[in-house]
Amino acid sequence: MTNSNPFHLLAVDRNIRNLELLTQFLGEQTYQVSGINSITAFEQLLTTSSEIDLALIDISGFDHHIWQSCKHLQDARIPFLILSSQLSARLQQQSRAVGAHSLLIKPLVVKQLLETIHYLLEFSHESNCHLSRKQ
Repeated sequence: MTNSNPFHLLAVDRNIRNLELLTQFLGEQTYQVSGINSITAFEQLLTTSSEIDLALIDISGFDHHIWQSCKHLQDARIPFLILSSQLSARLQQQSRAVGAHSLLIKPLVVKQLLETIHYLLEFSHESNCHLSRKQ
């Protein structure tokens, strides 16, 4: 099967197995997916690639430096989702502060995940097209 979906997703997760499962699942949805499991690799990719349309960041297992990397996504105008196994007011506040478009709690509901990804990609694509036409 050829991958005809033009959207490139970035999956960031410290847990290798979860990262494999997420990238495999998203690949089966015909997205182009890059998987990263360290902040260093995450930062390198952000500085070398302009091809990311959406990022999914599982913050479990990362230290507080993950938030600075998320801020870089916001600065680059790359929409992103935060994934977490816990929900707290502090986590919600921190996610909003760095520009996350949504906070999804694990275990993920497949339908919700796909709908959120679709919406963000569609919205982001339309916004970028609108900006291009104005320039």
